[in-house]
Amino acid sequence: MKAFFSKHKKLILGILFTALAILIWRIGVHIQLPFVEYNLSSSDESIFGFLDIFSGGALQSFSIVALGISPYINASIIVQLLQMDIVPQFKEWAEEGESGKEKLNRWTRYIALLLAFIEGLALIVGYQVSYGYNFFEFVPNTEFTLFTYVYMALIVTAGTAFILWLADQITVHGVGNGASMMIVVGIIASFETMIGSLKTYFLDPATSKFAVDGLLTWKNIVFFILVLILFIAIIIGVVFMEGLQRKIPIQYANRPAQAKLLGAQDSNIPLKLNSASVIPVIFASTLLSFPTTIINFIEQSGKTISEWWTIVFSYQKPIGFAIYVILIFVFSFFYSFMQINPDKIAENLKKQNAYIPGVKPGEATAQYISKVLFKITLLGATYLTVLASLPMVVGLIFTDLPSSVQIGGTSLMIVVGVAVETYKQIKTASQSKEYHGFM
Repeated sequence: MKAFFSKHKKLILGILFTALAILIWRIGVHIQLPFVEYNLSSSDESIFGFLDIFSGGALQSFSIVALGISPYINASIIVQLLQMDIVPQFKEWAEEGESGKEKLNRWTRYIALLLAFIEGLALIVGYQVSYGYNFFEFVPNTEFTLFTYVYMALIVTAGTAFILWLADQITVHGVGNGASMMIVVGIIASFETMIGSLKTYFLDPATSKFAVDGLLTWKNIVFFILVLILFIAIIIGVVFMEGLQRKIPIQYANRPAQAKLLGAQDSNIPLKLNSASVIPVIFASTLLSFPTTIINFIEQSGKTISEWWTIVFSYQKPIGFAIYVILIFVFSFFYSFMQINPDKIAENLKKQNAYIPGVKPGEATAQYISKVLFKITLLGATYLTVLASLPMVVGLIFTDLPSSVQIGGTSLMIVVGVAVETYKQIKTASQSKEYHGFM
């Protein structure tokens, strides 16, 4: 045992550091903003939808880290869009390698903090409109000034800055990507509520629609087990799909400059079926969550809005779901072709005296790789859409299912995707330690 710990000391310390950072964040979730009346802010039903999952419940309880990592996600979307010839400087930095990447990351954080202040201010105003001044303890109506709004928004911004710093520390000193780990932990924290809602829906004689005369029937047990099996099957399916690759064979020509002529060396270019991973689903869900949250605030204040707004922005409605699917496809293609540049791959192959069998080097190679990438991205985006549609399909089968129950969908995709990537990182770190000093 002692030899094992000494052999994997760095990896174990990284896991412990990650656990400590997550614990600090979860403690922050339960520290509320000043002036907030606790009972009103901790109501059972969240009006924030998927945004509250990103924050691990901090948004609904109005804690000092209420916005969590969501401003950074929005800032990432903005910066990536600005790289498409909208801001020439951003495009230049994107092509400069690591130094340019650091500059873009710095600007992403600046924009994230600005968004955090704006969102925090909007959040406070929204709560004040929805609940009135009774929501804020110790602040009478006459004393609730502009300074009070700004003061509370600055605290929310500081909480987001702390979460970003904590995520960076996890990335550098811990295990996995810090921002992704924060999102995953927030989602996992909601699983307890989901399992409790499932038990109430299927196994509580007083509330279950399948109960007869206040007694449970065989349908209660069978359907409960079937839902759990479906949940596990989806996890296995996601793990399988995340590992699929399309390998493009390449060959290296002979190199006469070497002392001894070598035969053609075969290799391949692996392209993942879902090279964009969970990014398209996160981006699409985030963009649709903001209008939905605003609509919920308006309805909470007792005002009515046009039904068309709900139909358009709620992905549980046909039109909203169509927009959701379009966003997933758009972000899938955008992120895949941003991660994998066919022109650069073709150029590098040409420099290395390599080629794809049956394809001419240069422009023809770039076109061939683009064609293959387009096909697998189309399949990957379809797979993401099917997975995102599962909660709605389950909701049609089991009507009146609580909103906290998400069988499949965005949440599960993020958890499994990040878990697979983290496992690969741990495995790589363990193997590199194992082979250290071999030569």
